[in-house]
This record gives sequence, structure tokens and C-alpha cells, in this order.
Amino acid sequence: MIGMVTGLINYLKVVKYMFKYSLDNKRYHTLNYFYRQKFGCKIAKISLDGNFSCPNYQNGNGCIFCSNGSGNNLKIIPLIDQFNEIKKQMLKKWPNSKFIGYFQANTNTYAPVDELKQKYESILKQKDVVGLAIATRCDAITDECLDYLTELNKRTFLTVELGLQSIHDKTLKLINRGHDLKSFETMVKKLKERNIFVVAHIINGLPYETEQMMLDTVKYLNKLQIDGIKIHMLHIIKNTPLAKLYAKKPFHILTKQEYINIVCNQLELLDERIVIERITGDPIKEELVAPSWLLKKFCVLNDIDKEMVKRNSYQGKKISI
Repeated sequence: MIGMVTGLINYLKVVKYMFKYSLDNKRYHTLNYFYRQKFGCKIAKISLDGNFSCPNYQNGNGCIFCSNGSGNNLKIIPLIDQFNEIKKQMLKKWPNSKFIGYFQANTNTYAPVDELKQKYESILKQKDVVGLAIATRCDAITDECLDYLTELNKRTFLTVELGLQSIHDKTLKLINRGHDLKSFETMVKKLKERNIFVVAHIINGLPYETEQMMLDTVKYLNKLQIDGIKIHMLHIIKNTPLAKLYAKKPFHILTKQEYINIVCNQLELLDERIVIERITGDPIKEELVAPSWLLKKFCVLNDIDKEMVKRNSYQGKKISI
């Protein structure tokens, strides 16, 4: 009997540690937990299309997986109308929530600073907006823009999301990323010197990458001391250079189980303080070539949770490796 009680106490200690940064039984540092701790309430991110372009798409046909730029494609709808419509939907689900305006589509610093100010400030003026999240590229933040972001960060909670996808320059060249790893590292350091919250995007399953290469990417990001990460699974969209490459010379696409195992391995290697903002993708069915399993997002999320439980594991468990 004493042995059973001791075992139960030890089990509860482990569970308490594993769920340190989660409010919903996840074994990783959830964005919901982070926002609740910071703001004391539910935070809803409102995705916006600010009608920005992308320097890589304009100058070099864009990343090979991208179809005419990334994001929402809501350019014909005025920015404030976008915000109010989505806010209305969010309030039905979370009546007492506050909001972060998420400039998601394309490269959201690729414009003169005066234009950035007009768009960013218009969202900041909206009721119950507590911050902004800006998705961009490391090669699309000028010194003038950086100065503005620094000032903006003193007035609100600012997140800057930078696409990296992989640390391997050979892969970056293959996918026509338009910048190298050094450029990414330099911009992260500049943002961190200004105390700006930095989120990196990575993609698992890029052509010809091994699992070890994907694990090396998260190990590198640990050392760079990013604040958050978004993990995506490569998906092939119709009428993209990637789709043409795949049709001409098929490469291995991760199975669902392979992806789950890799993500769990990455979580075990990630510093526990890094916020996991995304852990799978959201392809549009009509545009998707492969993999079809990615359409069942919640099944993927649930299976990641189950695998972490099966392993009795949690984010950062193998941080010393």
C-alpha cells in the first residue's frame, strides 16, 4: 500500500512538471497558456490581409511551395471590415476575449514605413486590441522599419514572425527561399536586442531532408533563443513549382506517422520556454496535391498528444542532447 501511494505521488510530480506550460493537458508550451499568463484572459488572434506583396515573389517567382503569395487573399475587403467581421465571430465563441491583430498574408513589412504605420495603427485603435503579430521575412525589414517596430513594441505586445523553413542552405536554395541562414540569424539578433518577441516558422518534410536535418533545425533555434515556433508539414499545392517538381521527380512525402514521430522528437529537443504556436498545417482541400492526411488537422493534433503520452514525454525532455 505504501509503495502504491509513493508511486502515485511520484507520478503526480511528473505530470505537474510535464504540464507546466499548458492549461489543456498538452505536453508542450501552448500559446493559450502563454496568453493567459500574460494577459489574464482569452486572447483571440484575428488574421488579416493587409494587401502586402512579397519581395521574393516579385523578384524571383517566390518559394517553390507558394501559390501567388501566402495568406488569406482578402485584399478586396477593407482592413477594418476584415477585423470587425472576424471579431464578431470570435466574440460568439469567447465573449470576454481580447484580441491580437495578426497581419498574416504575404510579407507584412514589405512597404514604406508610412504605409505600415497607417495599417498597424488602425488595428491598434480598435477596442480590446492588446497587440499585433506581424508575419514577414528576414530580408524585408529595413533599418527604418526596425526603428518603428522598436517604438511600437514599447506601446503594445508585438510579435514578429520570420519564415525560416530550414537551417540548411542547400534546402533554402532548392526551395528558392531568397535568403540564407545567416540573414535569418542576423535579423533575429536585431529583433531580440530590441526585446521584440520572435517566432520562427519551420517546415518538416522539405524535399530530400532527413529527420536528423529537421531535428538540427530545432536545435539551432534553441541556441538562437527564439520565443516561439510554428511547425508546418510540407504540403504540395496545385500549379506551384513544387507541384511541377514532384510530378517530374517524385520525392518522399512524410507519412502521418513519420510526421508525428518527428514532431514529438522536435518537441523533446525544444527549450520548454519556447511557445509552440502551431504544430501542423491547414491546407485547402481543393488546392491540395499531397499529403491527403493533412486535411484531418485535429486527428494529427490528437495523435501527437497520444504519442507524447505513450512516450511519457514532454517538451524539453531531451534538451541536453
